[in-house]
Amino acid sequence: MNPAKLADITRRHFLSGSGLGLGALALSALTGKQARADVAINPQQPLDTRLPPLAPRAKRVIYLHLTGSPPNLDVYDYKPELVKRDGHDCPQQFLAGKTFAFTSGVPKLMGTPRKFARYGNSGTWLSDAVPHFHAADIVDEMCFIHSMNTDQFNHAPAELLIYTGSPRSGRPALGSWVTYGLGTENQNLPGFVVLISSGVQPNGGSNSYGSGFLPSVFQGVQCRSKGDPVLYVSDPAGMDRELRRRSLDTLQQLNHLQVDELGHPETLTRIAQYELAFRMQVSVPEVMDIGRETKETLSAYGAQPGESSFANNCLLARRLVEQGVRYVQLFDWGWDFHGTAEESGLTDGLTKKWAATDKPIAALLRDLRQRGLLDDTLVICGGEFGRTPFREGRTASSQILGRDHFPDCFTMWLAGGGVKAGLNYGQTDELGFGVVENKVHVHDLQATIMHLLGFDHERLTFRFQGRDYRLTDVHGSVVQDVLA
Repeated sequence: MNPAKLADITRRHFLSGSGLGLGALALSALTGKQARADVAINPQQPLDTRLPPLAPRAKRVIYLHLTGSPPNLDVYDYKPELVKRDGHDCPQQFLAGKTFAFTSGVPKLMGTPRKFARYGNSGTWLSDAVPHFHAADIVDEMCFIHSMNTDQFNHAPAELLIYTGSPRSGRPALGSWVTYGLGTENQNLPGFVVLISSGVQPNGGSNSYGSGFLPSVFQGVQCRSKGDPVLYVSDPAGMDRELRRRSLDTLQQLNHLQVDELGHPETLTRIAQYELAFRMQVSVPEVMDIGRETKETLSAYGAQPGESSFANNCLLARRLVEQGVRYVQLFDWGWDFHGTAEESGLTDGLTKKWAATDKPIAALLRDLRQRGLLDDTLVICGGEFGRTPFREGRTASSQILGRDHFPDCFTMWLAGGGVKAGLNYGQTDELGFGVVENKVHVHDLQATIMHLLGFDHERLTFRFQGRDYRLTDVHGSVVQDVLA
């Protein structure tokens, strides 16, 4: 044994260490369980491709999160009765016992100022805010869930709930659970990539794409469409590729010494991450260079090489999944339509916001289909909650129309990856206050996503602090009716 190590071992050190070690062994013997992950992970290559226990319908995910939550009643969920009763006092039965973020008293009902019509063979109601979704080959690809429901009415807790299964920080995000269970298909790229447009982090901050108590190799890696694609991916001045390799080799030797001494699995993760970062220096700039795309493709998305935009990020999402990235998360800020300013109003503001958004989304779906990727790529789009059927309290007398936060019902859509195309699932009441058919809670959506990827959401767990945790906490049921 190393004499330096022997010098550190006192009787107190031995007893304290043995007590913990023997106690853990005894507890393991009594319970028949160990502090372990339920997925067989190679510590040297933690992102190795793994097969799920069930037959998967999807191999990868692209999740488009519209941060702030779009007004579903002005885009997807047409309520002609609400239009008829525009300006009437909100019925008391819908207010009793309710708390709203910025509205008190008796607000006025507000019918949509947008024009709705039916589109596609599915006859789906869509507003004029999303003209690029009107095409039959797009709307008939989508599976709309109009009966979404959540427990939270403030942005950060609601966003954390939809991504981590808890309204409080510290749990692993959906993308982390996916890569923990499946690894990735390209060892030269991160398994979980995050792209952020509009220059603002999501409401839940990095917790919305963090790994929580899972090994940190499974956290989302934020990439950028402008400048260095990953912060610090470029070598500093004076360091060439060979010098970088030698410095990493030295770090690896030091980390292996720590592994030999302490045996901490996070140290092995650190070694793997350093090696991945070295490979990423070559692979990431190549895959993130949308200038390699044809003019026709750039035009279809509305993408501009070298710029930072939602359109660029949609195109990058296709490039990333095409190269084997398992989970791509897009966050786009600016969907909090309270009507407190022109850009957050339901007329010009909503038109301008969707003008930069629905075109690249439509292009993404077509592009995935043309490349044979849509059938096994699950695309998800939505916010963290819905919007009220009445006017937001602070703008009650304003010329700009806006809606408050509303957790009771909202719309999300999915496409590809094993879901029924052209389906409108669930229904809200005639004024849009509550779900009256096929309620789908956030945990049900999470369970369904995991099922499509080949997992029983109750069995994909990780033991932490003496408890088996899962994405859906102790809730959630697979929504069988939306499966193809």
